[in-house]
Amino acid sequence: MSDKLYIGYNSVHKLCQKAAVEIRENPGKPDIIIAIGGGGFIPARIIRSFLKQQGETNIPIQAIGLSLYENMGTSDVDTIGKEVVRTQWLDFGALSKHFDSLIGKNILIVDEVDDTRTTLSYALSELYKDIDKISKEKNLSTEGTKISIFVLHNKDKPKKAELDEKLLNGGKYFVGTVVPDEWIAYPWDASDIDSHTEKAIAQGNN
Repeated sequence: MSDKLYIGYNSVHKLCQKAAVEIRENPGKPDIIIAIGGGGFIPARIIRSFLKQQGETNIPIQAIGLSLYENMGTSDVDTIGKEVVRTQWLDFGALSKHFDSLIGKNILIVDEVDDTRTTLSYALSELYKDIDKISKEKNLSTEGTKISIFVLHNKDKPKKAELDEKLLNGGKYFVGTVVPDEWIAYPWDASDIDSHTEKAIAQGNN
């Protein structure tokens, strides 16, 4: 494996801006953004700014935490481990202040990187389970409920899991850019942001 890929804040900003245009065109402005922590927090906040147009209300952001069972405390949770587990999940009480349920809503999941796709696949399936449960409790159809996914970077490598298009239900998978299978150094993890930015510029990733 070669050296790290250093990613600058400017690059993250531009990838979010570009993706927001595509998302608004189809499937449309999300009703809610779900950020997978911790890497999904910052891109989720940035892309919300571009998804919202003048006069529109803010899109609520909720955070979920996922870790691989044998890899707790590691930032790149897609790399090692066997079992994904929830460490934090949706606050349905807070969501009820914005709308009655997730049924019939346009949902966007955001993360920083698609490595083996294990985490994304798990998040999608678990979210759908909640939606399906609510739909049965309220006797509502899930037909209009769309789930889309946005990642800043998709690593060009074989995946250990896939995204079930039936669960996306008309939603789409959006990628900022495809990168080689190398360790990605994001700016929010940098101890020296000036040095980090210099390396990102040298690699053309700022």
